[in-house]
Amino acid sequence: MASIWEYANPLKFMRTTERLLPVVAVAAAVCLIGGLIWGFFFTPDDFRQGSTVKIFYIHVPSAMMAINIWGMMLVTSLIWLVRRHHVSALAARAAAPIGAVMTVIALFTGAVWGQPMWGTWWAWDPRLTSFLILFLFYLGYMALWAAIENDDTAADLTSVLCLVGSVFALLSRYAVNFWNQGLHQGASLSLDKEENVADVFWYPALVAIAGFVLLFVALVIVRTNTEIRARRTRALLARERLG
Repeated sequence: MASIWEYANPLKFMRTTERLLPVVAVAAAVCLIGGLIWGFFFTPDDFRQGSTVKIFYIHVPSAMMAINIWGMMLVTSLIWLVRRHHVSALAARAAAPIGAVMTVIALFTGAVWGQPMWGTWWAWDPRLTSFLILFLFYLGYMALWAAIENDDTAADLTSVLCLVGSVFALLSRYAVNFWNQGLHQGASLSLDKEENVADVFWYPALVAIAGFVLLFVALVIVRTNTEIRARRTRALLARERLG
């Protein structure tokens, strides 16, 4: 079996992922469209929350992705720090804008869902606050990459920032468990059957989540390949200037 580290070679990474991209993109479209249509049009209203509960099919997957994308960035940043593979650093850079957008979607849909349920668009709830801080870390991460001209130095510093920001990614996921107070409810999806939503909501939610995951994979493939090409272009231009 070929070693996974062979894909640290930019050319091999690009060739492999470009073959996978059409399949991933089609699967993402099918799951995302199918899950949202199933959830919004073919599930009943909740007996307490009415039709507002259906924003769940966007809010929960986007919130999960916002946290897990930062986790992916953490892993790829650690690979960069330990093994100095440029593809891993560029993959982290490519993932950051996608994670930031997912965080915005989660914050916005949470406010839309929370207003009729809580009577307010925003509350300084532990999970909401940590999620807002996570968004600021996304912005800071992208700004740091843009501010430093040398790619290797930028990768080093953003990797350290990613390690620090991981604390807030963890808090965003487990804030309800750490603090009992706050408006935000516990996890809607859990391995504990007693805490899970009803199956009528659970199955379309799983399809929607799969769609969000596959959409992220497709987007990060495109963006990582773009970052690799941009890095090669900068290197060629630098050689021409020196020559």
